Amino acid sequence: MHFVIIGAGALGSIYAAYLARDGHKVSLIARGERAAGLAKHGVSIEGPDSFSTQCDVVTQPETLRQADVVIMAVKTYDTEEALAPLKGLEAKSAFSVQNGVLKNEQLSEAFGSQATLGSVGMLGGEVLPGNGDVPGTVRYNMPGTTIIGERAGGESLRVNEIVDAFVRSGLNAQASDNITSVEWSKFVGWSAVSALAVLTRLPTWRFLADVDTALIAARIMRETANVAVGHGVSLPDSGFTSGKIINASEEDAVTAVLAHGDKMKANAPTFRQSILQDADRNRRLEVNETLDYTLKLASELGVAAPTLDLCCRMLRVVSRAAGQ
Repeated sequence: MHFVIIGAGALGSIYAAYLARDGHKVSLIARGERAAGLAKHGVSIEGPDSFSTQCDVVTQPETLRQADVVIMAVKTYDTEEALAPLKGLEAKSAFSVQNGVLKNEQLSEAFGSQATLGSVGMLGGEVLPGNGDVPGTVRYNMPGTTIIGERAGGESLRVNEIVDAFVRSGLNAQASDNITSVEWSKFVGWSAVSALAVLTRLPTWRFLADVDTALIAARIMRETANVAVGHGVSLPDSGFTSGKIINASEEDAVTAVLAHGDKMKANAPTFRQSILQDADRNRRLEVNETLDYTLKLASELGVAAPTLDLCCRMLRVVSRAAGQ
């Protein structure tokens, strides 16, 4: 299969490396010094598998004409700029592993609603500093699952083919027959952990395993879940949208969040949210396209979201100050 991967950060590099190593044709859209380094030295991964591999590094995306699968992996605020030169690209399938739930509308505008699939990426990593012209290795420290599905729901041959390609390459992947529910479910958890990651500057497990920040996390999750339900989304009774968090007493919700923190401490003690990595590097944060989008929906639906509103306002200030 021919995969076009938009973005050579941690996630884009992980997908590119694993798929290219398995023999797929991979066109990795990158820019600047990282693009030059990847073209010369290849993509290097450090984690469950440690290896380097070559793929086609593309710095002029307007030259691309066809792809079996397009994977969007840039920051949400870079989406429009990244898609602009790809108007001539014909894609059989396209999906985004970006944060939030606004992404599918943007992909549909670029490649058509028929080509657009829903997806969430539960994996995580970090691009380490480079050395001279050698690009930074990606530390793949959370080998979670990529979940893909048709936005209309149901089973799909093309989804199964993509999932099979991922699994054969060594990536964790699975198909979903209700991807909208899965996307919102991830977003509920992401909204809480990303806000707290920036505000505490701590690894994810640590603030989830502390009773004070677990309370804030639980409140954000419950508020975001209420927005999703008001928006007509049926959330799964699992993970951060389980009844133990969303429908239980606040005390029980905190207990459930603390249990997630203990689990992360055991399984991913070094994992730090990508938004925290951006904050550490004094970069713009993914706020307007994610948390702020939820607040706009909350306002339209008449759903109260005071904790999310407070955290979003603080993150906006951090984001606006980036680079100053």
